[in-house]
Amino acid sequence: MKRLFFLLLAAAAFTAMHAQGWPSRYGGVMLQAFYWDSFDDTNWAVLQSKADELSGTFDLVWLPQSGNCGGTSMGYDDLYWFSDYNSSFGNEQQLRTLISTLKEKNIKTIADVVINHRKSLNGWFGFPTETYKGQTYTMGPSDVCANDDDGKAKAEADRLGVTLGANDTGEGWGGMRDLDHTSENVQQTVMAYLDFLKNDLGYAGFRYDMVKGYAARFTGLYNASAQPEFSVGECWDGTTTIKNWIEGTKTDNQIQSAAFDFQFRYTVRNAMNNNSWNRLAQQNDGNWPLVSNSQDDGKYRRYAVTFVENHDTERRQNAEQDPLKKDTLAANAYLLAMPGTPCVFLKHWQAYPAEIKAMVAARKAAGIHNESTYQTTAMLQWVYACSVDDKLQVVVGSTNRFVPDAKEWTRVLSGYHYAYYLSTAMQTAYISLPSGTYVGEQTATLSAVTNAEGARVVYTTDGSTPTAQSTAVESGYSLHIPVGTTILKAGLLIGGQVSGVVSSTLVVKEQEEEKPVEIPSFCTVADGEVCAFFEAPATWGNTIHCWAWTDQPADNFTYATKGWPGVACTLLGTANNGNNVWKWTWDGTKQNNTSATQPAKIIFNNNGAPQTADLSFENGGYYTKDGLVGNATAAISQPSADHARAATIYTLDGRKVTNPQHGRLYIVNQKKVLFR
Repeated sequence: MKRLFFLLLAAAAFTAMHAQGWPSRYGGVMLQAFYWDSFDDTNWAVLQSKADELSGTFDLVWLPQSGNCGGTSMGYDDLYWFSDYNSSFGNEQQLRTLISTLKEKNIKTIADVVINHRKSLNGWFGFPTETYKGQTYTMGPSDVCANDDDGKAKAEADRLGVTLGANDTGEGWGGMRDLDHTSENVQQTVMAYLDFLKNDLGYAGFRYDMVKGYAARFTGLYNASAQPEFSVGECWDGTTTIKNWIEGTKTDNQIQSAAFDFQFRYTVRNAMNNNSWNRLAQQNDGNWPLVSNSQDDGKYRRYAVTFVENHDTERRQNAEQDPLKKDTLAANAYLLAMPGTPCVFLKHWQAYPAEIKAMVAARKAAGIHNESTYQTTAMLQWVYACSVDDKLQVVVGSTNRFVPDAKEWTRVLSGYHYAYYLSTAMQTAYISLPSGTYVGEQTATLSAVTNAEGARVVYTTDGSTPTAQSTAVESGYSLHIPVGTTILKAGLLIGGQVSGVVSSTLVVKEQEEEKPVEIPSFCTVADGEVCAFFEAPATWGNTIHCWAWTDQPADNFTYATKGWPGVACTLLGTANNGNNVWKWTWDGTKQNNTSATQPAKIIFNNNGAPQTADLSFENGGYYTKDGLVGNATAAISQPSADHARAATIYTLDGRKVTNPQHGRLYIVNQKKVLFR
C-alpha cells in the first residue's frame, strides 16, 4: 500500500508542471445542473434528454455528487466512492450515458467531490471497503481527525479502544467524520477516487466541496496527481481568504485550482436587492471581487468562477443567506458579460432559457474570456455600464438613462433592466436568436454591427448565402420566425458589397395550450376545516408529510412530538394523471399555542426528502411540487349564466367545451364547477 502511495507522489511531482487549475483565456460557460432536492428535475435521464438544449450554450455542466449515499441524498453525506453509483439521481449506467452524451455534444462534466468528510456504514468509523483496479481501499479510525466533532469522535474512539489521526488541518464540521488528509491512506484513497471519476466515469473536472475544511495544499496534491482539466473549490468566504486558498493549492509554484468568487455574487446581490446599481463597481465588505482589474488581483481572474446564485444561497427558508430577490435577468446579463468563468444556476436557466442563451451567444461572439479586462463606463444609483475588452458593453438598471455612442456601439440585445452592445469595430451582422430549439413563434432582431454610413442588413431564410440582391432591412429590424425550421443567414450590406455573414438555425415548435389543473372531486373541505392537498410526483413513493408554521407569531401546526418531517398526510386517491393526492388536516394542536388560527407557510415532503420549497399557505389549497395551483374550497359552485357564457370551459381532463351539459362537472377559471 505504501509503495503505491509513493508511486502516486512521484507521478504527482512529474505532472505538476502541467497542472494549471483552470485553462488560461478560457471562454466557456458553466451550468450548475441542480438545486436542493432537485431529484425529479435533474435525474440523469432528464439531464440526458436536455443535452441538445444545453449544447452550444454551455461548455461545462456541474453535476451533483453521483455516488450512493445510503438513502435519498443530494450527495453531501458521501458514502461509496468506487463501487456503488446507484444514487438519488439514477443508476450508474444512466450516469455513464449522461456523461458520454454530453461529451458528444461538446459539453464536459464537472464532478462534485466531497472529501472533507465521509459518512460511515455502521458506527462512527465503519466506512465501506471497496476495490478499484485490483486495489482494496478502506478507511478506519486513524483516518479521522483527532478533534473531529468537538471531541465526540475521540470519546467514541476511547470507548472502542482505537486511535484517531492528526488534528484537522482546516475548519471542523459536525455530523460526519472529518477526514485526516495528512494520513497516507486518505491521500492514497482520494487519489484513486479522483482517478476513477476522471478516467473511468469520464468527468473532465472537479468541484471540491467545503475546501476550508482541510488545508489547501491537499487540493494541490490531489490535482497534481489527477490532472483534471478544470478544478474549482467552494471556499465560502471573503476575497482575501479565497485568494489565499488559491495560492495555497500551489504545487511546484503553480496554482492547481480555481475558486468560486463569492464576493462577486454578494456584490451583485446587494446591487439588485437594494436597487443600487452603482454597487456593482464598489467594494463589498472591504473586498473586491476576484475579477478586479487591480494590479494585485488581475492574475486571479483566470481562477475566478463567478456566479449570482447557487443551491445554497438561493434557499429561501435560510433567511440569513439573503438570496437574490429580483432582477434575475439583469444579474445574469452582468454575470455573462464579465471576466472569469460564469456559472449559471439551473433555476435561472429554467426560467429564462432563451434570454440566457442569447446572452451567452453575445459573450462568445465578442470573445470574452476568463482573463478579459473591463472598464466602468457609467456608475449611478439607477444605472451601471461596463465595457469588456472594448468589444461587449453591458448596461444594467434604467438602461434608457445611459446609451453608448452609436458610432462605437450597436445594441444587439435588451430586456428588463439590461442591454448588450457590441463594438462597431467588429464589422459584422448579428442575429439576436442563436441556433437552437424554441417553443412558440419567435422574433429575431437583425443588427448591423458597424460604423459605416448607410449600412444595411441583407438576409435569407432558406439557408442560402445572402447577396446584394437579397432582402435588405435597416439595422434593428425585427424578423418574424414561424413554426418550423428556419436557416437564417444575415450579412452587412455596405456599398453594394456583402460581408460579415452570420448564420442561425432555428427550430420553432408549436406552443402547447396550457391545460387548467384538475382538482379531483374527492378533495373536499368541511366547514371550519384547516387543510391542504398535495399531488405528489410519481417518484415520491413514501408517505407524504406536512410541515406548516407561522413566523409572526412563531408557532408550528405540524410539530407533533418529534419535529421534522411533521405530520403524516392522508392518502385520498389518484389524480387523472396517476399521481397520488394527499390531504393534511390540522388537528387543532400547535407547538406554542399562540393566537395563530392557521399557518402562513407550508412544506410537503417525502417523509423527509425530497421536499417542496417554502410555500404560502392557503386554506383548502391544492399544491404540486411546484407550488399552489388551485383551491378546493370553491371546488363546486354554480356560476351565473353570464359568467358561464363569458368563461372558457374545460372538461376535467382538459378538453375545451363549447356546449356544457347540465349536471356535469367542468373547470372554469381553474375551479371545478357543477352546471345545473
